[in-house]
Amino acid sequence: MNNIELKNITKYYNANCALQEVSLIFEEKRIYGLLGRNGAGKTTLLNLITNRIFPTKGYITLSDLPIRENDALLERIFYMTESNLYPESMKIHEVFRWTQTFYSNFDLTYANRLCEKFDLNPNKKFKALSTGYNTIAKLIIALASNAEMLIFDEPILGLDAHHRTLFYKELLAHYIKTPKTIILSTHIIEEIADLLEWVVILGNQKVLINESVASLMNRAYAITGKSSDVEAFVQNRKALDLEYLGNYCKAILLEEPTEDSLKLMKQMGLEQAKVGLQELFIKLTNVGGVHHEISKVG
Repeated sequence: MNNIELKNITKYYNANCALQEVSLIFEEKRIYGLLGRNGAGKTTLLNLITNRIFPTKGYITLSDLPIRENDALLERIFYMTESNLYPESMKIHEVFRWTQTFYSNFDLTYANRLCEKFDLNPNKKFKALSTGYNTIAKLIIALASNAEMLIFDEPILGLDAHHRTLFYKELLAHYIKTPKTIILSTHIIEEIADLLEWVVILGNQKVLINESVASLMNRAYAITGKSSDVEAFVQNRKALDLEYLGNYCKAILLEEPTEDSLKLMKQMGLEQAKVGLQELFIKLTNVGGVHHEISKVG
């Protein structure tokens, strides 16, 4: 199996702990969302996977082989970062050919086709590109690399709505044509939610959620009603938060509703609704995970 496994990973920057005892498996041919607030350790985790930094403790393997300082394994991973790592004096088409020396399966024909689709002039130099077109160039290079694992860290920086939609469609079409492991790390959760098969949420230097999106969203729901009724209902349940508006409030719960709980909701006159992934993420990371004690907000 071409899985990436992180085992008991801890990373310190001097006295500051960025990740603590993190164990994860990124399975092959699956689209992951790697989510977390600023400082949660997302970029640290991605830099560890790609050998830009090394763990203080623990180890990482790809296909059960240690990934550390293993160039043959690293060629199977393409990591698109926020930073521009390409020589700015190079023209885009020159960067394509330069990338071929590191990724032997780089598809130059596909890269040029994507330039047309995204209205990117391959004769332009990197330093002449706007923020949005700099991002587009890096996205094209990542997709055309044909690496077995594609990692995108904030892949839509500076993109307008048209180009964001175009990227999402192209990424999905690329995945369907040649299934591979894809990791998307972004703060724009609402836009990528429908693409994701699995979600990893980091918080407090640890993994808060590691679950299929379908399973997670089946467990999450919101209830609204009179404050006293909602407060009574959430007692001893896995509630994340209460939001008050006058005499009414809304609670978000993270537990699969049972027949008894559904019956009780109906008896109490409470309304049930689905919760989006972005809203659930905000609640989870605001409180640092599921808990039972609810405090009033607002």
